[in-house]
Amino acid sequence: MDTVALRDRIEGFVRRHELIPPGGEITCLVSGGPDSTCLWHALRALGYGVTALHVNHGLRGAESEEDARFCSERLDAVVVDGSGARTEDELRRVRYSFLTDRLRATGHTATDRVETVLYRLVSSGVPGAIKAKREDGVVRPLLEVWRDETEAYCRAEGLEFRIDSSNPDTKRGLIRDEILPRLRELHPAADKNLLRLAEERPSALDELLASAVGSKRLDLGGGLTAVREYDRVWLERAPVSLEGEVRWGPWRIESQLPGLKVRAWRAGDRLAGRSKKIQDVFVDAKVPRSERESWPLVVRGDEVVAVPGIVAAEGVSVERVGD
Repeated sequence: MDTVALRDRIEGFVRRHELIPPGGEITCLVSGGPDSTCLWHALRALGYGVTALHVNHGLRGAESEEDARFCSERLDAVVVDGSGARTEDELRRVRYSFLTDRLRATGHTATDRVETVLYRLVSSGVPGAIKAKREDGVVRPLLEVWRDETEAYCRAEGLEFRIDSSNPDTKRGLIRDEILPRLRELHPAADKNLLRLAEERPSALDELLASAVGSKRLDLGGGLTAVREYDRVWLERAPVSLEGEVRWGPWRIESQLPGLKVRAWRAGDRLAGRSKKIQDVFVDAKVPRSERESWPLVVRGDEVVAVPGIVAAEGVSVERVGD
């Protein structure tokens, strides 16, 4: 195990996702297992100001007390009482309820992402994902590191770690010990292929719809373009060369003039040779706002030469043939 190379990978992930300011302070939520122990050690070696917190849920009696003692003595962790929770959701809520005034990190790995995808696919039909940064600011710097790599890292650095004996009895333990091994029998790249689901990024259309700032255009293929102007979104057909006849919605447009195209209205369009905006043309003609984006314009280059049904042009014939 090249521990320096692994730390470089972790640092690259941290920087790409802006998880921790350079040289910044971070509190690692540690269990004593190989993942959080690797996280604690690697971030310290990378020059971050690292402290540790261990939440003792007390679910395994003496074993829980040994975990707490290990984290306190080996990782210099502050140990807090997290008893009382029983379900996985309650345990998670309690675990994240401490030290909310500072930046915190967990040791979730690529392996956790794969297990989470499987569980959510079965339980909800949607793959879901573990985020690099939670809404409450908790960060996950190890999401590109596999669990077997964290164990190898700890061994290479001479770091002891604890193993939770209750893991096999959990839903995640079932996935880890029984389901994933069988999937690997079906295909050796099962883990990496499942990770692709966890790493699915928002599509370009998702990003276009996610903001109401400024304007943006997106080619959807098939002659369609999605357009957003601030908080308004519409679909627009790509420009079509006017060579003889073009059908555009209820309009039949004909011309033999060279260099003409038919396209949808765009903000800022003006009539050729005039200063009047097409938007004002629509207003004067009482065209409803909802119809303007689909109304055809006949253009030459960037100049609008005709607005079917409103502004005629010599050599261009227009007929509304139905809706």
